[in-house]
Amino acid sequence: MQSELRKKLLDVFSNSQDEYLSGQHLADLIGCSRTAVWKHMEELRKEGFELEAVRRKGYRITRTPERVTADEISLGLMTEFMGRHIHYEESVESTQKIAQRLVYEEAPEGTIIIAEEQLSGRGRMDRKWYSPKYTGIWLSMILRPNLPPPKAPQLTLITAVAVVQAIEEMTNLTPQIKWPNDILLNGKKVTGILTELQADADRIKSIIIGIGINVNQQVEDYPEELQPIATSLSIECNQQLKRAELVQILLLKFEKLYTLYLEKGFYPLKLLWESYAISIGRNITARTVTGSLYGKAMGITDDGVLLIEDSAGKVHQVYSADIELEN
Repeated sequence: MQSELRKKLLDVFSNSQDEYLSGQHLADLIGCSRTAVWKHMEELRKEGFELEAVRRKGYRITRTPERVTADEISLGLMTEFMGRHIHYEESVESTQKIAQRLVYEEAPEGTIIIAEEQLSGRGRMDRKWYSPKYTGIWLSMILRPNLPPPKAPQLTLITAVAVVQAIEEMTNLTPQIKWPNDILLNGKKVTGILTELQADADRIKSIIIGIGINVNQQVEDYPEELQPIATSLSIECNQQLKRAELVQILLLKFEKLYTLYLEKGFYPLKLLWESYAISIGRNITARTVTGSLYGKAMGITDDGVLLIEDSAGKVHQVYSADIELEN
């Protein structure tokens, strides 16, 4: 985990507006010695940060490496609580598994777990999620909302809106949401969301939201079986993107939507979700554990349940399914 001094140091640089900061000034602001400041700056240099150190002027960060370390994410992060505690790993089996452990260790709300690579990433229904090194965002967020368990699916939908808004801001692409948890670009999957709940009978104890975003993969990076159905932001916008910057935007978007949700309820977020949904008004097939249902997607309920009208005019509520869109 990132040290408190390192977080304070990066917060100071985030607010410095690219000015030089003297070692003594930094030491006074973060409450340590000038020697400690120098050691932290050397650690940042080893991580790949490019630094300028000018006599009588001080330090300035001129470039950050293309990693998603705690330091990179913290430098420039504008949130109040999301991402203020970061657990970073080079390679993991699954960020969700680490999040589960941290939940029991009382990690605070807004803690994120992020890795450069997942060896056993997974999506809904335990499907494998392809998570190659240094290409995507493989992230889990810990939330502790004071809500009853039936409200948990709403947070998946809110996360989907935050992801879409972050991608829009970063790339000018226009993603669409496929209920309940996929983000598509040109009909291909670019993001998946997995929500796991720990709850008592009447109260949510914690929610872990896993997000996998394909950022800088190229077509040849995907196994052949995934090439027709998966894409990345880089493929769609024809440029390499800074993953840490996208994480910062995503955390800020999510924090604002989550705060609005806790204050105003789901309705304003429901309208936002429906504005991005690819399936609303279209004929779809919903494949559930009990069979398939064909009909027109009418929208979602206030609880995030999908509404499908069949050929006889009957409206069905679908709580969990795989959705196929009709061409």
